[in-house]
Amino acid sequence: MLCLGCVEEFEPKINDFADFLVVEATISNEMKHQTIYLNRTFTFEDETAAPETNAQVRVIDDASNEYAFSESSPGTYTSLVPFQAQANMNYQLKIAMSNGSTYSSDNTSLPTGSALDSLYAERIVTDTGEEGMGIFIDNFDDQGQAKNYRYEYVETYKVVAPDWNAIGLENIPQPVCPRTVKVDRTRDERICYGTRVSNEIILASTESFDENRLSKFMVRFVNRDNYVLSHRYSILVRQHVQSNDAFSFYDRLKEFSSSESIFSETQPGFLEGNLHSDTARENNVLGYFNVTSVSEKRIFFDYDDFFPGEELPPYADPCQRSKPKVAAGHGPEPRCILASLVDLDLIRYVVDNEDYIGPQSDGGPFYVVPRVCGDCTVLGETKVPEFWIE
Repeated sequence: MLCLGCVEEFEPKINDFADFLVVEATISNEMKHQTIYLNRTFTFEDETAAPETNAQVRVIDDASNEYAFSESSPGTYTSLVPFQAQANMNYQLKIAMSNGSTYSSDNTSLPTGSALDSLYAERIVTDTGEEGMGIFIDNFDDQGQAKNYRYEYVETYKVVAPDWNAIGLENIPQPVCPRTVKVDRTRDERICYGTRVSNEIILASTESFDENRLSKFMVRFVNRDNYVLSHRYSILVRQHVQSNDAFSFYDRLKEFSSSESIFSETQPGFLEGNLHSDTARENNVLGYFNVTSVSEKRIFFDYDDFFPGEELPPYADPCQRSKPKVAAGHGPEPRCILASLVDLDLIRYVVDNEDYIGPQSDGGPFYVVPRVCGDCTVLGETKVPEFWIE
């Protein structure tokens, strides 16, 4: 019976790995330095994609204007000059690889834009019973030209380290174990600002609607137990108006990406976009050269605005206090526990251990917490964002 209950571990093996170029390219009607990303496909065993370096990237329009891009970081290419996509103009992306292969996109034009009407937040309970904050948009295009939308967001939030203390710990060299002493901290690491960028495909379309209107479309849900809501929260939502072809590509990409299992009936195969190899038919390229009209809005709110007088969400860490011993073991080379934690920057001082009388004590001389509980820079930056409003 025990043998019948065993399950043999399954290790999938990929025999034929296809090494393709992956292109993430969007230029918009915003006057700015445009950015294009080039990477390679990677296997299950790899953790991240390898950047495609030393490529020549340029965008050409109908008027023979050419916008060159330089590699600002591995795999990231930024236009040398700021420019914006113009209406009634076709654009084409050209990529020349260091190995001599070249790629081109189909001619792509800027779709008619539509301004994002309103962005707002509401306290809600989802259909699955989760309580939290829903971030919604309303949008209406009375001209009936803009029907396909893709949304991105950047959320920024205040982080307050719950166990911050103006006193820190420092090691002084000693023959056996360093001596750990209290010192004044030189940086105020109590309040920081964290940032998260959306990593999902958020699409909406009014193609099948009687009216070209989006009403209370939710672009983000934040569970009330998420620490990002604890103090002040801001979200910037960007609305991309897309062509039918671009919307179809992202819709199929979302379907493939959201498959519940790699063994489901929907298998992605090769997702063809509007980029093609100029030199060899077998040189497939994944991605899409997208030209979009962009509109954006930002909102702010405090936790108390929607949860007045209620308990704050749990912090990012339980922040359990401990009193690590100075050393463990005997002999000329004991394990220097407290000094090692300080050297590795893993802890922050809270208060003295008043019961400490020496090595024979139960614990060390200080109560400490994990670094994240007394140093907000683990979760964000101390510099106040330029757009921030209290």
